[in-house]
Amino acid sequence: MANIISDETIEYVGILAKLELSDKEKEQAKKDMGSMLDYIDKLGELDTEGVEPMSHVFPVENVFREDVVTNGDEREAVLGNAPAKKDGMFAVPRTFEG
Repeated sequence: MANIISDETIEYVGILAKLELSDKEKEQAKKDMGSMLDYIDKLGELDTEGVEPMSHVFPVENVFREDVVTNGDEREAVLGNAPAKKDGMFAVPRTFEG
């Protein structure tokens, strides 16, 4: 394991994550972090010559759609089940005096 994680680093990460780790958990976290860093180092050994950088594995297209009304004005149908309505809106009891 080329990447040695110090006790201070584990303490600091624990503080940032707002975790209280036991001594056993700290030791396991040190091993896990070291393994992760070793794996990242191993990925750095890959030959990426001629590989174009990308931000996503799959092509990403604009996911926004036009804001088009498809169901029209159904105010009366919506208000049809209202127990009370006034001026084309739901009428509700007052929640405060003002």
